[in-house]
Amino acid sequence: MNIRQVAKAAGVSSATVSRVFTRSAPVDPQTEHRVHKAAKQLGYFPNTYARILSSGKSYTYGLIISDITNPFFPDLVKLFERHALEYDYETLVVDTDYDLKRMEQCVRRLLEHKVDGVAIMTSEMEPKLIQILSRRDIPLVFLDTGKVGRNISNITIDYEHGIALAIDHLLQLGHERIALIQGPPTLKSAVTRRNAFISSLKRQNITLRREYIRTGNHGVDGGQAAMNELLDLPSPPTAVMCSNDLTAIGALDAAYTRGVQVPSELSLIGFDDIQLSGLMQPPLTTIRVSRVEIALRAFMALYDAIPGSRKRTANHIIATELIARRSTAPPPKPSGESQSTKHTVGVRSAQNKN
Repeated sequence: MNIRQVAKAAGVSSATVSRVFTRSAPVDPQTEHRVHKAAKQLGYFPNTYARILSSGKSYTYGLIISDITNPFFPDLVKLFERHALEYDYETLVVDTDYDLKRMEQCVRRLLEHKVDGVAIMTSEMEPKLIQILSRRDIPLVFLDTGKVGRNISNITIDYEHGIALAIDHLLQLGHERIALIQGPPTLKSAVTRRNAFISSLKRQNITLRREYIRTGNHGVDGGQAAMNELLDLPSPPTAVMCSNDLTAIGALDAAYTRGVQVPSELSLIGFDDIQLSGLMQPPLTTIRVSRVEIALRAFMALYDAIPGSRKRTANHIIATELIARRSTAPPPKPSGESQSTKHTVGVRSAQNKN
Protein backbone atom coordinates (compact mmCIF):
# COMPACT_ATOMS: atom_id res chain seq x y z
CA MET A 1 0.00 0.00 0.00
CA ASN A 2 1.43 3.41 -0.96
CA ILE A 3 0.37 7.02 -1.40
CA ARG A 4 -0.37 6.54 -5.11
CA GLN A 5 -3.13 4.08 -4.23
CA VAL A 6 -4.48 6.45 -1.59
CA ALA A 7 -4.38 9.29 -4.12
CA LYS A 8 -6.32 7.24 -6.66
CA ALA A 9 -8.97 6.27 -4.09
CA ALA A 10 -9.34 9.88 -2.93
CA GLY A 11 -9.35 11.29 -6.46
CA VAL A 12 -6.35 13.56 -5.87
CA SER A 13 -2.69 13.67 -6.82
CA SER A 14 0.09 11.91 -4.92
CA ALA A 15 1.52 15.34 -4.11
CA THR A 16 -1.74 16.30 -2.41
CA VAL A 17 -1.67 13.13 -0.31
CA SER A 18 1.91 13.93 0.67
CA ARG A 19 0.93 17.48 1.69
CA VAL A 20 -1.93 16.13 3.81
CA PHE A 21 0.30 13.75 5.76
CA THR A 22 3.33 16.04 6.04
CA ARG A 23 1.32 19.22 6.72
CA SER A 24 3.86 21.00 4.51
CA ALA A 25 1.26 23.30 2.94
CA PRO A 26 -2.46 24.13 3.35
CA VAL A 27 -4.96 21.69 1.84
CA ASP A 28 -8.69 22.24 1.39
CA PRO A 29 -10.45 20.70 4.45
CA GLN A 30 -12.83 18.62 2.30
CA THR A 31 -9.92 17.27 0.26
CA GLU A 32 -8.01 16.52 3.45
CA HIS A 33 -11.00 14.62 4.79
CA ARG A 34 -11.23 12.54 1.61
CA VAL A 35 -7.56 11.63 1.84
CA HIS A 36 -7.81 10.54 5.48
CA LYS A 37 -10.97 8.57 4.72
CA ALA A 38 -9.34 6.80 1.76
CA ALA A 39 -6.23 5.99 3.80
CA LYS A 40 -8.34 4.52 6.57
CA GLN A 41 -10.41 2.41 4.17
CA LEU A 42 -7.28 1.09 2.46
CA GLY A 43 -5.48 0.43 5.72
CA TYR A 44 -2.67 2.81 4.80
CA PHE A 45 -0.40 4.06 7.60
CA PRO A 46 2.09 6.83 6.77
CA ASN A 47 5.70 6.14 7.76
CA THR A 48 6.25 8.35 10.78
CA TYR A 49 10.03 8.50 10.46
CA ALA A 50 9.81 9.28 6.75
CA ARG A 51 7.33 12.06 7.50
CA ILE A 52 9.64 13.54 10.13
CA LEU A 53 12.69 13.41 7.85
CA SER A 54 10.90 14.88 4.85
CA SER A 55 9.05 17.63 6.70
CA GLY A 56 11.39 18.48 9.58
CA LYS A 57 8.44 18.26 11.97
CA SER A 58 7.95 15.98 14.98
CA TYR A 59 4.20 15.39 14.54
CA THR A 60 3.91 15.76 18.30
CA TYR A 61 1.97 18.33 20.27
CA GLY A 62 2.75 19.23 23.86
CA LEU A 63 -0.11 19.35 26.37
CA ILE A 64 0.57 21.07 29.69
CA ILE A 65 -1.89 20.38 32.52
CA SER A 66 -1.98 21.34 36.20
CA ASP A 67 -2.84 18.13 38.04
CA ILE A 68 -3.35 14.69 36.54
CA THR A 69 -5.08 13.54 39.75
CA ASN A 70 -7.83 16.14 39.27
CA PRO A 71 -10.53 14.35 37.23
CA PHE A 72 -11.01 17.46 35.09
CA PHE A 73 -7.63 16.95 33.42
CA PRO A 74 -7.66 13.21 32.52
CA ASP A 75 -10.91 13.88 30.66
CA LEU A 76 -9.24 16.75 28.82
CA VAL A 77 -6.16 14.66 27.97
CA LYS A 78 -8.26 11.79 26.67
CA LEU A 79 -10.29 14.07 24.41
CA PHE A 80 -7.24 15.95 23.11
CA GLU A 81 -5.44 12.69 22.31
CA ARG A 82 -8.51 11.45 20.47
CA HIS A 83 -8.26 14.38 18.06
CA ALA A 84 -4.49 13.96 17.77
CA LEU A 85 -4.81 10.30 16.80
CA GLU A 86 -7.45 11.18 14.24
CA TYR A 87 -4.96 13.47 12.52
CA ASP A 88 -1.89 11.21 12.99
CA TYR A 89 -0.28 13.26 15.75
CA GLU A 90 1.29 12.17 19.03
CA THR A 91 0.64 13.92 22.33
CA LEU A 92 3.30 14.56 24.96
CA VAL A 93 1.56 15.29 28.28
CA VAL A 94 3.37 17.08 31.12
CA ASP A 95 1.95 17.81 34.58
CA THR A 96 2.99 20.94 36.50
CA ASP A 97 1.33 19.96 39.79
CA TYR A 98 0.59 23.69 40.26
CA ASP A 99 4.34 24.28 40.75
CA LEU A 100 6.06 27.14 38.89
CA LYS A 101 9.52 25.52 38.98
CA ARG A 102 8.07 22.30 37.65
CA MET A 103 6.33 24.31 34.93
CA GLU A 104 9.75 25.51 33.74
CA GLN A 105 10.95 21.89 33.59
CA CYS A 106 7.86 20.92 31.61
CA VAL A 107 8.47 23.66 29.05
CA ARG A 108 12.11 22.61 28.69
CA ARG A 109 11.11 18.99 28.15
CA LEU A 110 8.65 19.91 25.41
CA LEU A 111 11.21 22.07 23.62
CA GLU A 112 13.81 19.30 23.84
CA HIS A 113 11.33 17.03 22.05
CA LYS A 114 10.86 19.72 19.38
CA VAL A 115 7.06 19.61 19.56
CA ASP A 116 5.13 21.25 16.72
CA GLY A 117 2.86 23.20 19.07
CA VAL A 118 1.86 23.46 22.73
CA ALA A 119 -1.55 23.58 24.42
CA ILE A 120 -1.11 25.20 27.84
CA MET A 121 -4.18 24.08 29.78
CA THR A 122 -3.13 25.68 33.04
CA SER A 123 -3.10 29.25 34.29
CA GLU A 124 0.11 29.37 36.34
CA MET A 125 2.54 30.06 33.48
CA GLU A 126 4.90 33.00 34.03
CA PRO A 127 5.37 35.62 31.28
CA LYS A 128 9.04 34.69 30.77
CA LEU A 129 8.06 31.11 29.90
CA ILE A 130 5.47 32.38 27.44
CA GLN A 131 8.23 34.43 25.82
CA ILE A 132 10.52 31.39 25.60
CA LEU A 133 7.81 29.38 23.87
CA SER A 134 6.88 32.26 21.57
CA ARG A 135 10.47 32.63 20.37
CA ARG A 136 10.38 29.05 19.07
CA ASP A 137 7.88 30.19 16.44
CA ILE A 138 5.46 27.32 17.06
CA PRO A 139 1.68 27.62 17.53
CA LEU A 140 0.51 28.02 21.11
CA VAL A 141 -2.94 27.89 22.66
CA PHE A 142 -3.60 28.99 26.22
CA LEU A 143 -6.43 28.43 28.68
CA ASP A 144 -7.29 31.75 30.37
CA THR A 145 -3.67 32.91 30.24
CA GLY A 146 -2.44 34.13 26.87
CA LYS A 147 -3.27 37.04 24.64
CA VAL A 148 -4.14 36.44 21.02
CA GLY A 149 -1.23 37.26 18.73
CA ARG A 150 1.01 35.77 16.10
CA ASN A 151 0.87 31.97 16.50
CA ILE A 152 -1.05 32.40 19.77
CA SER A 153 -4.69 31.51 20.41
CA ASN A 154 -6.54 31.67 23.69
CA ILE A 155 -9.45 29.74 25.19
CA THR A 156 -11.47 31.72 27.72
CA ILE A 157 -13.98 30.10 30.06
CA ASP A 158 -17.00 32.29 30.81
CA TYR A 159 -16.64 32.05 34.58
CA GLU A 160 -18.73 35.15 35.22
CA HIS A 161 -21.85 33.75 33.56
CA GLY A 162 -21.70 30.41 35.39
CA ILE A 163 -21.00 31.92 38.79
CA ALA A 164 -23.73 34.54 38.30
CA LEU A 165 -26.17 31.68 37.65
CA ALA A 166 -24.99 29.96 40.83
CA ILE A 167 -25.44 33.08 42.95
CA ASP A 168 -28.88 33.75 41.44
CA HIS A 169 -29.83 30.14 42.19
CA LEU A 170 -28.84 30.53 45.85
CA LEU A 171 -30.70 33.83 46.15
CA GLN A 172 -33.78 32.25 44.63
CA LEU A 173 -33.60 29.60 47.35
CA GLY A 174 -33.40 32.33 50.00
CA HIS A 175 -29.69 32.39 50.91
CA GLU A 176 -27.92 35.59 51.88
CA ARG A 177 -24.98 34.31 53.95
CA ILE A 178 -22.97 32.99 51.01
CA ALA A 179 -19.29 32.07 51.29
CA LEU A 180 -16.55 31.18 48.83
CA ILE A 181 -13.75 28.65 49.07
CA GLN A 182 -11.38 30.02 46.45
CA GLY A 183 -8.48 28.28 44.76
CA PRO A 184 -4.79 29.20 45.12
CA PRO A 185 -4.38 32.96 44.51
CA THR A 186 -1.34 32.19 42.31
CA LEU A 187 -3.70 30.75 39.68
CA LYS A 188 -5.27 33.24 37.30
CA SER A 189 -8.32 31.00 36.90
CA ALA A 190 -8.87 30.96 40.67
CA VAL A 191 -8.58 34.75 40.86
CA THR A 192 -11.01 35.14 37.96
CA ARG A 193 -13.56 32.90 39.71
CA ARG A 194 -13.18 34.85 42.97
CA ASN A 195 -13.68 38.16 41.17
CA ALA A 196 -16.76 36.79 39.41
CA PHE A 197 -18.15 35.68 42.79
CA ILE A 198 -17.59 39.12 44.34
CA SER A 199 -19.09 40.99 41.38
CA SER A 200 -22.15 38.71 41.37
CA LEU A 201 -22.82 39.45 45.05
CA LYS A 202 -22.39 43.18 44.51
CA ARG A 203 -24.76 43.13 41.56
CA GLN A 204 -27.42 41.55 43.79
CA ASN A 205 -26.70 44.00 46.66
CA ILE A 206 -25.53 41.19 48.93
CA THR A 207 -23.01 42.24 51.58
CA LEU A 208 -19.73 40.36 51.25
CA ARG A 209 -18.26 39.36 54.58
CA ARG A 210 -14.47 39.19 54.48
CA GLU A 211 -14.45 36.13 56.73
CA TYR A 212 -16.63 34.31 54.21
CA ILE A 213 -13.78 34.02 51.70
CA ARG A 214 -11.44 31.14 52.50
CA THR A 215 -8.60 29.68 50.46
CA GLY A 216 -8.21 26.06 49.42
CA ASN A 217 -5.73 24.27 47.16
CA HIS A 218 -8.16 22.90 44.55
CA GLY A 219 -7.95 19.54 46.32
CA VAL A 220 -10.19 17.60 48.68
CA ASP A 221 -8.00 18.33 51.72
CA GLY A 222 -8.08 22.05 51.02
CA GLY A 223 -11.87 21.94 50.83
CA GLN A 224 -12.06 20.11 54.15
CA ALA A 225 -9.81 22.61 55.93
CA ALA A 226 -11.55 25.68 54.52
CA MET A 227 -15.01 24.28 55.28
CA ASN A 228 -14.02 23.66 58.90
CA GLU A 229 -12.86 27.28 59.15
CA LEU A 230 -16.23 28.48 57.89
CA LEU A 231 -18.18 26.22 60.23
CA ASP A 232 -16.15 27.54 63.18
CA LEU A 233 -17.34 31.11 62.57
CA PRO A 234 -19.83 32.58 65.08
CA SER A 235 -22.27 33.08 62.20
CA PRO A 236 -21.40 30.43 59.60
CA PRO A 237 -22.69 30.70 56.03
CA THR A 238 -25.78 28.86 54.87
CA ALA A 239 -24.32 28.34 51.38
CA VAL A 240 -20.80 27.85 50.05
CA MET A 241 -19.54 28.30 46.49
CA CYS A 242 -16.39 26.28 45.76
CA SER A 243 -13.72 27.06 43.17
CA ASN A 244 -13.84 23.51 41.82
CA ASP A 245 -15.60 20.19 42.42
CA LEU A 246 -12.77 18.56 44.39
CA THR A 247 -12.94 21.47 46.84
CA ALA A 248 -16.70 21.01 47.11
CA ILE A 249 -16.27 17.28 47.76
CA GLY A 250 -13.85 18.09 50.59
CA ALA A 251 -16.31 20.65 51.97
CA LEU A 252 -19.09 18.07 51.81
CA ASP A 253 -16.97 15.60 53.77
CA ALA A 254 -16.14 18.20 56.42
CA ALA A 255 -19.82 19.07 56.84
CA TYR A 256 -20.72 15.39 57.18
CA THR A 257 -18.00 14.89 59.80
CA ARG A 258 -19.30 17.87 61.78
CA GLY A 259 -22.88 16.62 61.62
CA VAL A 260 -24.02 19.46 59.33
CA GLN A 261 -26.68 18.22 56.93
CA VAL A 262 -26.34 19.05 53.22
CA PRO A 263 -28.54 20.58 51.86
CA SER A 264 -31.04 21.14 54.70
CA GLU A 265 -28.51 23.05 56.84
CA LEU A 266 -25.87 23.96 54.28
CA SER A 267 -25.93 24.31 50.49
CA LEU A 268 -22.84 23.56 48.38
CA ILE A 269 -21.98 24.38 44.77
CA GLY A 270 -18.90 23.17 42.88
CA PHE A 271 -17.30 24.06 39.57
CA ASP A 272 -16.28 21.87 36.56
CA ASP A 273 -18.92 19.09 36.71
CA ILE A 274 -16.45 16.22 36.95
CA GLN A 275 -18.10 12.81 36.81
CA LEU A 276 -17.58 12.24 40.54
CA SER A 277 -19.71 15.26 41.42
CA GLY A 278 -22.87 13.51 40.25
CA LEU A 279 -22.04 10.39 42.28
CA MET A 280 -21.71 12.09 45.67
CA GLN A 281 -24.38 11.87 48.36
CA PRO A 282 -26.06 14.18 47.84
CA PRO A 283 -25.09 14.75 44.18
CA LEU A 284 -23.39 18.13 43.85
CA THR A 285 -24.91 21.14 42.22
CA THR A 286 -22.11 22.49 40.03
CA ILE A 287 -21.14 24.71 37.13
CA ARG A 288 -20.44 22.71 34.00
CA VAL A 289 -17.53 23.46 31.68
CA SER A 290 -17.35 21.44 28.48
CA ARG A 291 -14.04 19.56 28.32
CA VAL A 292 -15.18 18.30 24.92
CA GLU A 293 -15.21 21.82 23.51
CA ILE A 294 -11.99 22.86 25.26
CA ALA A 295 -10.11 19.85 23.85
CA LEU A 296 -11.47 20.40 20.34
CA ARG A 297 -10.69 24.13 20.35
CA ALA A 298 -7.21 23.53 21.75
CA PHE A 299 -6.26 20.86 19.23
CA MET A 300 -7.67 22.63 16.18
CA ALA A 301 -5.98 25.90 17.18
CA LEU A 302 -2.65 24.08 16.89
CA TYR A 303 -3.53 21.97 13.87
CA ASP A 304 -4.86 24.87 11.81
CA ALA A 305 -1.75 26.99 12.43
CA ILE A 306 0.37 25.42 9.68
CA PRO A 307 2.90 27.34 7.57
CA GLY A 308 1.17 29.38 4.90
CA SER A 309 -2.28 28.98 6.44
CA ARG A 310 -4.52 32.02 6.22
CA LYS A 311 -6.47 30.98 9.30
CA ARG A 312 -6.03 33.52 12.05
CA THR A 313 -5.45 32.85 15.71
CA ALA A 314 -8.47 33.59 17.84
CA ASN A 315 -9.95 33.87 21.29
CA HIS A 316 -12.47 31.08 21.85
CA ILE A 317 -15.15 31.53 24.53
CA ILE A 318 -16.29 28.40 26.39
CA ALA A 319 -19.81 28.67 27.78
CA THR A 320 -20.76 27.60 31.31
CA GLU A 321 -24.05 26.37 32.71
CA LEU A 322 -25.44 25.58 36.15
CA ILE A 323 -26.35 21.95 36.80
CA ALA A 324 -28.78 21.89 39.72
CA ARG A 325 -28.59 18.65 41.69
CA ARG A 326 -29.39 17.92 45.33
CA SER A 327 -26.69 19.75 47.30
CA THR A 328 -28.64 23.02 47.28
CA ALA A 329 -31.90 23.83 49.06
CA PRO A 330 -33.50 26.72 50.98
CA PRO A 331 -31.60 27.70 54.14
CA PRO A 332 -32.90 26.70 57.57
CA LYS A 333 -35.83 28.93 58.52
CA PRO A 334 -35.18 31.23 61.47
CA SER A 335 -37.64 30.53 64.23
CA GLY A 336 -40.84 32.55 63.82
CA GLU A 337 -40.07 33.53 60.24
CA SER A 338 -41.51 32.21 56.99
CA GLN A 339 -39.40 31.58 53.92
CA SER A 340 -39.46 34.57 51.55
CA THR A 341 -39.88 34.12 47.83
CA LYS A 342 -37.00 35.19 45.62
CA HIS A 343 -36.77 35.94 41.91
CA THR A 344 -36.58 32.98 39.55
CA VAL A 345 -33.74 32.26 37.14
CA GLY A 346 -33.11 29.74 34.41
CA VAL A 347 -31.35 26.69 35.86
CA ARG A 348 -30.79 23.34 34.19
CA SER A 349 -32.03 20.47 36.33
CA ALA A 350 -29.79 17.41 36.42
CA GLN A 351 -32.87 15.21 36.60
CA ASN A 352 -34.09 16.58 33.25
CA LYS A 353 -30.79 16.86 31.39
CA ASN A 354 -31.14 13.65 29.39
